[in-house]
Amino acid sequence: MPASLSDVIGLLDLEQLEVGLFRGSQPEGSSLKRVFGGQVAAQALMAAQHTVPEDRHVHSLHLYFILGGDPTIPIVYDVENVRDGRSFTTRRVAARQHGEIIFYMTASFQVVEDGWDHQDVMPPVPSPDESTPLVDIIAMRGPEATEHWKKEWSSFDMRYIGDNRPADDPQRALVPAVQRLWFRADGTLPESRQIHNAAFAYISDLSLLGASLVPHAQFIGSPEVQPASLDHTIWFHRPVAADQWLLYDQTSPSASGARGLSTARVFSEDGILVATVAQEGLIRRVTKRD
Repeated sequence: MPASLSDVIGLLDLEQLEVGLFRGSQPEGSSLKRVFGGQVAAQALMAAQHTVPEDRHVHSLHLYFILGGDPTIPIVYDVENVRDGRSFTTRRVAARQHGEIIFYMTASFQVVEDGWDHQDVMPPVPSPDESTPLVDIIAMRGPEATEHWKKEWSSFDMRYIGDNRPADDPQRALVPAVQRLWFRADGTLPESRQIHNAAFAYISDLSLLGASLVPHAQFIGSPEVQPASLDHTIWFHRPVAADQWLLYDQTSPSASGARGLSTARVFSEDGILVATVAQEGLIRRVTKRD
């Protein structure tokens, strides 16, 4: 993931090769050994959005990460026109590298309609200014981890609120895992709903799986954990402004079979529920060999 927001925006500017066929570039200078899943999701969403009428906006994404992407070559996105209805449009996107499918996405789009409206209430949390910059927490792991974070992830500003890891946290009696943070793009995004949706999809993959490790006193970056995103779903309830503060209210209802399930509600700073996200991922225990 590039360190500057302008580079992220550049990654969302796909090259159209043919009708329904697009090519996405890779960030320069990244040290990641495989493509960040959020990047593939964002580029796939941009590809799908290019084939949909402007009056229809994405309301749900269902993603499968099949193979780890190669960060040294572009990714080709093949958009299948599944259906164009009066109110809904459906697209399926296959991402390919080296002649193999590495990722699938199904996305549904809808015209703007009026209807009944309700939502959950945002939990009481400290404001972004009262929360800890995530880079300060990363710094506890040492200068090398800090430098890596700044190089790969600083295109988004993230503020850590906390989790229910402490044994005396009263939330532990209600749910096995709670993890909360604020995030936003570190800068101003273009006034494009498509770009804001894609930028949100980009960052939604970064911290969610980590919630499933909270009850086990582990972290995604631990050498004792082999993590990987397996599938990912986003429901967009209301317009998302990805360059404004968003609360990522994460929980994990289950972990089993070396897989963890995490879900999250996403609120704007003024308490509007803009999205719900769910992800299942690999959280395999790494055992040391003599």
